[in-house]
Amino acid sequence: MRKPQRDACRTAPQPPILRACPRERPLSEFAVYLRLGFRHIADLGAYDHMLFVAALTVAYPPAAWRRLAWLVTAFTLGHSVTLALATLDVVRVRASLVELLIPVTIVLTGLAALFVSQGEDETHGPPGSQAPQYALAAGFGLVHGLGFSSFLRSLLGGEESIVRPLFAFNVGLELGQLLIVATVLLLGVLLPRLLRLTRREWVLFVSGGTVAVALTMIAERLRAPLS
Repeated sequence: MRKPQRDACRTAPQPPILRACPRERPLSEFAVYLRLGFRHIADLGAYDHMLFVAALTVAYPPAAWRRLAWLVTAFTLGHSVTLALATLDVVRVRASLVELLIPVTIVLTGLAALFVSQGEDETHGPPGSQAPQYALAAGFGLVHGLGFSSFLRSLLGGEESIVRPLFAFNVGLELGQLLIVATVLLLGVLLPRLLRLTRREWVLFVSGGTVAVALTMIAERLRAPLS
């Protein structure tokens, strides 16, 4: 890929994030797609992925960060696979189906958090085997990767090689995801103390909220015409 030129920035069709480049220092290709990936998952206007990561995280206290890290890694592996395959056009799934399945994964993850959380007796995360949760997270990651890929494919249509941009975008997604995980863990320490909630009440509050929002999203997307 040729290095971006200032004149090309004025004329070539670009995503909004790149249109300010004449007033900025030119970014490397890697940095551009890294920032796009981070902003895509951290965008408040596309909060479905945020809700999923929050539902995935809330059942784990900070002391269980190692188990949570493995859980997030399982999700990462899942969405990395379909992000790559769908962006390379090896796999194609109808966008309307993916948009419907994403809130379904949020509902199921929120319900799973309610089921595995054991309240105040839980100091190192949910008891029992983690294997089913890892499998669930990896499977749901496959769905979310398809959701990310529809955005990335539209950006990479004219690229000679998409391997480097694809990798950079995925790294940006993971950085944004880790920020959401850290935020949920921090709020899980601070807000229950401020609001005088038990840990079980906090899990109920967050999981119930994510499930309620996701059910609304499902209803809206079922009413939308298929595309």
